[in-house]
Amino acid sequence: MKPAAFDYHRVERVEDALERLAELGEDAKVLAGGQSLVPMMNFRLVRPPALIDITRIPDLDYVMRDGDALRVGALTRHRTIEMLADPDVVAGYELLPRAARWVGHYPIRTRGTFGGSVAHADPSAEWCMLAVLLDATVVVCGPDGEREIRASDFFLGFFTTALEPGELLVETSWPAAVPGHRYAFEEVAQRHGDFALCMAAAVAGPDGLRVALGSILDHPTLLEIDPERPGDSAVEQVEPWGSLHASPNYLRQLTRVLVDRVVERVR
Repeated sequence: MKPAAFDYHRVERVEDALERLAELGEDAKVLAGGQSLVPMMNFRLVRPPALIDITRIPDLDYVMRDGDALRVGALTRHRTIEMLADPDVVAGYELLPRAARWVGHYPIRTRGTFGGSVAHADPSAEWCMLAVLLDATVVVCGPDGEREIRASDFFLGFFTTALEPGELLVETSWPAAVPGHRYAFEEVAQRHGDFALCMAAAVAGPDGLRVALGSILDHPTLLEIDPERPGDSAVEQVEPWGSLHASPNYLRQLTRVLVDRVVERVR
């Protein structure tokens, strides 16, 4: 299928994007990588009257250290994260390139963007779950200036975020890695590159254990885990809806198995 008719606006500065958002209203959509938005438009699941193409804004494509923290620009490609190898940049954040290989298929990783995935807020998106697990901060710009939102407060539900009308996601900031932390990530999909049926990730260290779950609920969720029975305690906190691909009982079993695995790996 083809999308419904729309107006197309290309911008090359964040300021221009904000002007267009203010001018066109909240029904306009921002085009970053387009790997989620364009298929939805082709199936006419969404029919935006206008697209604002930000792919030519050079200032939003970067991965850099800021002191001990890591900053990722909104237009950074998934493949860029996957290929991070410079120890001065990736040290302490090795979980990100390891998880990147699970993001869609190779063509999607070369075109899709980090910020686009976070702003899209698909509960099966790897970056959304890891942002909650690692307590990342989402940086947005709007008519009132710049503001920061904790990832745990940013994702509100299926494809729903705390972005206000006229705001643009410009960066995610990842807090300083803690020495001695151990990380684990697990995902199950029908085929590699498909949307995840269930994802779980864990981080453990001197300050305790954190476990996050993705795909099962309408937004990535931190769980309160009983270390003696991690998988069972996780299942007690979720009520999967199920889908054409997996029944609620099967999703509960995936939750149990994946949480047990990530907790065992970080011990």
